[in-house]
Amino acid sequence: MPQMHTGNSADPGNSDDSNVDDLERLLVEGVTLSQAPADPPASPPLQREDEGEDGDVETRGGDVQGAIGLFAEAAQDMATAGVELGLGRHFACVDYCNQVAEKAAQAVSLLRFGRMSTYDHDLGKLGALVGAPREIQDEMAILTPFHPESFYADTPPEEADGVINAEQASGYLQSARHVLRWARNIVLNP
Repeated sequence: MPQMHTGNSADPGNSDDSNVDDLERLLVEGVTLSQAPADPPASPPLQREDEGEDGDVETRGGDVQGAIGLFAEAAQDMATAGVELGLGRHFACVDYCNQVAEKAAQAVSLLRFGRMSTYDHDLGKLGALVGAPREIQDEMAILTPFHPESFYADTPPEEADGVINAEQASGYLQSARHVLRWARNIVLNP
C-alpha cells in the first residue's frame, strides 16, 4: 500500500509542511504589496508593447490581483486533490491536478501578460506560452490527458477511478505540486 503524506511531519524543517503553512498563511492573511501605488494610475495599466509570433501580447504591467486570486484557486485545488486521493477517488484527484497546473500557469500569464493565454487543453503548450522552463512544461504535459473532456472520450465515468491507481495518482499529485511551486515563486514574488 503506498504511503500518503498527511502533513504531520516530525521534521519541522520539512519543505512540504512549510510550503503548506506559507500558503495557508497567505490565503488567510492575504498579501500586501508594498510597492503598489496609493492612487490608481490615470491611464490603464495594461498597454500593448509588442505582439509575439505566438499571438501573446506583452504588457508593461500585469494583473497582480487577478494572478494572486487565480493562484489561490490553484492552491485550493491542490488541497482538494490531496483529499480526493485520500478518499480513493483517483480520477477526481488527477482531474484536480490538471486544474492546478492550468490555474497556476494562467496565474503566471495574468501577471506577465495581463490576461490568460489561449490554449487547447495541452498543458505542455500552455507552459511554453507562459514561459515555463522545460522541466515544468514536461510536468504539465504529464497532466494533459486528465482533462475530463479528453479522458471521458475513451473512458466511461463509472470506470474512471479503476483506470488510475493510488500510486499513479500520487505521482500526478507530485507533478502538480512542482508546477504550483514554480508558479508561486513568480506570482508571490513579482
